[in-house]
Amino acid sequence: MNFRTVADLARSVSTNLCLIPRTVDLIVGVPRSGLIPASLLSLHLNVPMTDVEGLAAGRLLGCGERRQWGAGDADYLSTPRHALVIDDSILSGNQMTRVRERLAAAGLPHRLTYAAVYATPEAVQRGLVDIHFEIVPLPRVWEWNVMHHVVLSTACVDIDGLLCADPTEEENDDGPAYERFLATARPLFPCSRPIATLVSARLEKYRPHTERWLAAHGIRYGELVLLDLPDGATRKRLGVHASFKADVYKARPHTLFIESNPRQAADIARLAGKPVLCLPTREMFHPPAPLPPAPPPGWQG
Repeated sequence: MNFRTVADLARSVSTNLCLIPRTVDLIVGVPRSGLIPASLLSLHLNVPMTDVEGLAAGRLLGCGERRQWGAGDADYLSTPRHALVIDDSILSGNQMTRVRERLAAAGLPHRLTYAAVYATPEAVQRGLVDIHFEIVPLPRVWEWNVMHHVVLSTACVDIDGLLCADPTEEENDDGPAYERFLATARPLFPCSRPIATLVSARLEKYRPHTERWLAAHGIRYGELVLLDLPDGATRKRLGVHASFKADVYKARPHTLFIESNPRQAADIARLAGKPVLCLPTREMFHPPAPLPPAPPPGWQG
């Protein structure tokens, strides 16, 4: 599973500025994710920026004190420009095709160059963009949209420290304080797609509390798997958080586990033999590579 963070994206933009023709004097971001690299390019190159609809309407986005192009927004776009239209990634090309059609229909006088930060090998081979910064093959996910991505339909997802904040030590008493926490836990990473399997080391006896919280926050899921132990003391003594989650992950055909704790994420990846993303620390853990087969008897290298 290939994974890129916002920091990776910013690094890719800054290290590939040499690919941008110096005749480019306007950056156009494809909403929404394309606005991230567009903003970075606009700052690096010190040229104005807009989005696709803004370009069609002859409108620039506002800017700060470092602008050097001088003319007003309307005057600037009344002159033919070399615009770089950029998205964060390209796969099938459907989104970029719609953008091309929209801008062609607008009858603009500008020269348009199309770009993406990340492209699949197939997209490069088909020439779906004029410029790409990196080739990132499938499967892949990005930090900025993983919790709104179709990959959740084949994923295990942790709860505490991910969908909601972790309980404090005072709240984690396996009693009245913990029940109050379960009812009032603060949401953390929002999620807009159904999740295949929620997996938590919360105890099974707290299933009704957990289900009420999930329903109250509109979180959709296929199944909820909790740890079936009698109490928190037993859970702490056994220390089976990672092995329990790994067993659930391994028993399902899921392609990704999204975990909140980096140490557990590393253990789950090792035990399940499948990738685990620790979203709070922005780390993708992969299982260790299998050892090569032993050489035949008598073989000498």
